[in-house]
Amino acid sequence: MTLAFDVDGTVYTAELLETEAPESVAALRNLLPLESDLLHVRWSGYATWVNIDGHELPELPRENHTVYPSRGDVLLYPGYRNDQEILIACGPTCFKSPAGEIAGNHVATLDASRAELVALEEATLESGAQPITIRER
Repeated sequence: MTLAFDVDGTVYTAELLETEAPESVAALRNLLPLESDLLHVRWSGYATWVNIDGHELPELPRENHTVYPSRGDVLLYPGYRNDQEILIACGPTCFKSPAGEIAGNHVATLDASRAELVALEEATLESGAQPITIRER
């Protein structure tokens, strides 16, 4: 299954990691289509995030979880100690919050170049929130 991440008219795709994180992938799919704002992270480094605190997620286990996502990794964080969110790592990232380091469930990886991810992160840093729609492709 492939997702499309449409950020202000630029579309990135990502294959869902259904074998590695089946419950988290199912929970993410239940949120779709998701229209929101893509924001620059406050604590984690070179990354962006979508707040999904207003959505009901089932209780999810830690599966395929990481504190240090690789460039392009998409994490679903179900709010164990902080806001629920979707994080997209665009460069060196240590997933953090005011509660300290947190681990998100790695559910997909964007098919995007390093330059594209740098541009995505810089757009949220320099211009603020970017409109995003996440949907099944």
